Amino acid sequence: MNTKVSIAGVEFKNPVTTASGTFASGKEYGDFVDLSKLGAVTTKGVANVPWPGNPTPRVAEVYGGMLNAIGLQNPGIEVFKERDIPFLRRYDTKIIVNVCGHTTEEYIDCVEKLSDCDVDMLEINISCPNVKEGGIAFGQDPKAVEAITKEVKSHAKQPVIMKLSPNVTDITVMAKAAEAGGCDGLSLINTLTGMKIDINKRQFVLANKTGGMSGPAIKPVAVRMVYQVANAVSVPIIGMGGISNADDAIEFLLAGATMVSVGTANFINPYTTVEIVKGIEKYLSDNNFSDVNDIIGIVK
Repeated sequence: MNTKVSIAGVEFKNPVTTASGTFASGKEYGDFVDLSKLGAVTTKGVANVPWPGNPTPRVAEVYGGMLNAIGLQNPGIEVFKERDIPFLRRYDTKIIVNVCGHTTEEYIDCVEKLSDCDVDMLEINISCPNVKEGGIAFGQDPKAVEAITKEVKSHAKQPVIMKLSPNVTDITVMAKAAEAGGCDGLSLINTLTGMKIDINKRQFVLANKTGGMSGPAIKPVAVRMVYQVANAVSVPIIGMGGISNADDAIEFLLAGATMVSVGTANFINPYTTVEIVKGIEKYLSDNNFSDVNDIIGIVK
């Protein structure tokens, strides 16, 4: 049985990776998960300089998931290169580095600093606020999506996956803009913007007021968006959003995703990723498929 998939010439042993920000660089999960069993590890977002993140409280539980307003706290690219890449290279898995920035120049600086690194792919988080444009996220303006994609591609040595925000009117417009900019693939969806209020304290639960909602409750939205995008562009997709088990992951593959990314579920069950790998294999066997690629996008 073949579980290998390929994106932009990079071959993954299976279609399962981790969602940025939920797995750090794998160290915390080392006691639970053999990272070599995963198709890839997608790292927490890294910027060209350290980011302190948002004030606390910045995580809250909600029905069917959680809100987070971490603010992409990270130690910066230099620490990441010295500490995290060597750790991940000890395992037989691919490395997808999530990159964030507040300006085009910040993204480019980080991408250039990764050009000589032994990493397999870059995932560009365009849900960051574009400070030069008054704080609107890069991913909410199709012209900005195309422009940032073009710039990153012109400087990147690795294949570029653009991570799309669902907080838009039409996700296919953003996907087509990224494709026009020359991306090698797309990741979707990022978190949905949400809010929680403490009725007893009569104040916001998160210091940031709003946060990104993730978890099982957003899965139907994510599957719908992956399906729409898969039928609107020709580049491969890494699907994510509320995947908690193999059945969820298979749903994304049937909708058109080439790979799936597991996020919030890692906090509840640290074995989720490896269980999903086994579950996909069982599904293929039980349904007489010899190749995982045979089920990708077959629901039309």
